[in-house]
Amino acid sequence: MSRILVARLDSMGDVLLSGPALRAVANGNRPDGSRPNDVVLLCGPEGSSAAEMLPGVTEVYTWACPWIVNPAPPATEATARRLIDFVRNSRIEEALILTSFHQSPLPLALLLRLAGVKKITGASTDYAGSLLDVRLKPGEDFPEDQPEAVRALTIAEAGGYVLPDGDDGKLRITPGADPGGVADELAEGGPYIVVHPGAAAPARAWPALHHAATVELLEAYGHRVVVTGGPGETSLTATVAGPSARNLGGGTNLRTLAAVLAGAAVVVTGNTGPAHLAAAVGTPVVCLFAPVVPAIRWAPYGVPLELLGDQEAGCRNSRARICPVPGHPCLSSVSPEQVVEAVERLLGGVSSLSTRRKVWKP
Repeated sequence: MSRILVARLDSMGDVLLSGPALRAVANGNRPDGSRPNDVVLLCGPEGSSAAEMLPGVTEVYTWACPWIVNPAPPATEATARRLIDFVRNSRIEEALILTSFHQSPLPLALLLRLAGVKKITGASTDYAGSLLDVRLKPGEDFPEDQPEAVRALTIAEAGGYVLPDGDDGKLRITPGADPGGVADELAEGGPYIVVHPGAAAPARAWPALHHAATVELLEAYGHRVVVTGGPGETSLTATVAGPSARNLGGGTNLRTLAAVLAGAAVVVTGNTGPAHLAAAVGTPVVCLFAPVVPAIRWAPYGVPLELLGDQEAGCRNSRARICPVPGHPCLSSVSPEQVVEAVERLLGGVSSLSTRRKVWKP
């Protein structure tokens, strides 16, 4: 059995999108039925909670990467030494570096070489010299315009790892305890729709009052609505939930949120980590997607999807965190009525809301 390090150093959503690749590495390519590989997932602080829920991961090591984390920690010898010592002490001889199109695997590859890693696989447009043993050239060896989950799996396959028979390659997490039984309580009250209004970057956020109007419309259509959000979003979720929707803002950890999303009939959200978490538990998503990054790469993967937002707007592919176009037209042009219509289309496509009860199977 080998110990293999897989690196995905950025956000929670990006870590979730690496799930199929991680399962491939854990499985290896062993028709003889030998024991699976030990997979050590190297991730950043924003991704560690998601990393702990991914099937196939044996160990999670959190490291704040100076060229990924924002705001960036100092690039010091002590920072580098911490990672190098961990890799050496962990007896890791092989690594795969998972990156998006705008990231380079080479700085990390250098540190891993100094730590004694013998085989490193990654995708790089730049000449890698002796830093990568298996180098994929984006745009040549694989197309850039493909889902991030597929890109990561392509890197794993280049390193010699394939998904086990019967694995469909979709996102997946391992369910865990739901502290307080929030999801069970919600399920007892019947079907519900989740609205998650928050976003890590303002450029990806639909206006709060649009969300609030959508909640009112959904309730007028007879739907029960649950509003979710992080600890710093309680004011936002209170505004969106209004007087009658269930407000869980600031009241869920990631496992509880996963359970809440798993029990929902549909999730309404932006291009956020919870959109990928919903996909990982198999729940249909209405995604208000700002085109600052390409939807073909970062839209929720592998579930029924309604994608809303002007994908040809002036902010297209800008990677902006704050909208560069006055009025934020790519999303503000989407009306609450359009969101409700999208919800109804998904409900019609999967079954009747009044009779549907989804069972979460990992």
